[in-house]
Amino acid sequence: MAYEDCKVTRLPTDSDNIVFGEWTIGYSKSHILKSVCIRNENACSKDDPDQCELCTYRNSLELPHLPDMVFHKNKMSLIHKSGAELYFTPLEALKLVENGKQSIQVACADEWKESRPEQHLQEKFKPFDWTFSTDYQGTLNEKFRVEETDKKIDIFKLMQQEKILFYHDLTLFEDELHDHGVATLSVKIRVMPSGFFVLLRYFLRVDNVMIKMNDTRFHYEIENDFILKEYTSREAKIEELKNVPPPLFTIPNEIEKSLPIRIKKSYKLFFK
Repeated sequence: MAYEDCKVTRLPTDSDNIVFGEWTIGYSKSHILKSVCIRNENACSKDDPDQCELCTYRNSLELPHLPDMVFHKNKMSLIHKSGAELYFTPLEALKLVENGKQSIQVACADEWKESRPEQHLQEKFKPFDWTFSTDYQGTLNEKFRVEETDKKIDIFKLMQQEKILFYHDLTLFEDELHDHGVATLSVKIRVMPSGFFVLLRYFLRVDNVMIKMNDTRFHYEIENDFILKEYTSREAKIEELKNVPPPLFTIPNEIEKSLPIRIKKSYKLFFK
């Protein structure tokens, strides 16, 4: 069927925003990325100025495969009146997935690979991180100045009850690893009278193998001229979690307490 004969229904995009002091905070979200090229039988060429959305992703990333569900239009952004912008998109996160390197050698990796034949790939499957592991920590424009710091986010202050002015939880991508676990990236925000808090989380569970969690937290308090950012990477093999009830393996907020910290760094993001 010719592309011109295809009637593609426009799916709705949801969006919302709030003006909070000197910040404009908002999100947009829509359907998942289509799994087949809608313009050509195989794929759009790299130099085609009118590529479909799927081929735009494929050609930008050059990964052998994409996650099951890529919410390519999902974006959360925080823009200060100075022009400083912090935003989160699945494309920027997937750019950090290792290509040419397969990090976890387990039987289900081959099964996962065989379940994803794609005709547009003429060459043999290249090794890459099939768990889509990413240490993406959000995207900053040039208006921010970044400094490392010893200051930590005050979790107890965040636990104080405040009115929630704005809240949203946005999924950027997700993959079920051919029913052998899950890899997901999400970002959530809440805005309170005292400031805002953002949590960007990559969560990986490979059944009977390991669990990994990369969290990036951002806390802004209205009296400051910076956002405090804290990046934490946790990881454990399943045999290290013998004393943890297996049902908790599927609950990131619970299993987090049992995962040893591998990396922890803090930064001040100055926006003025």
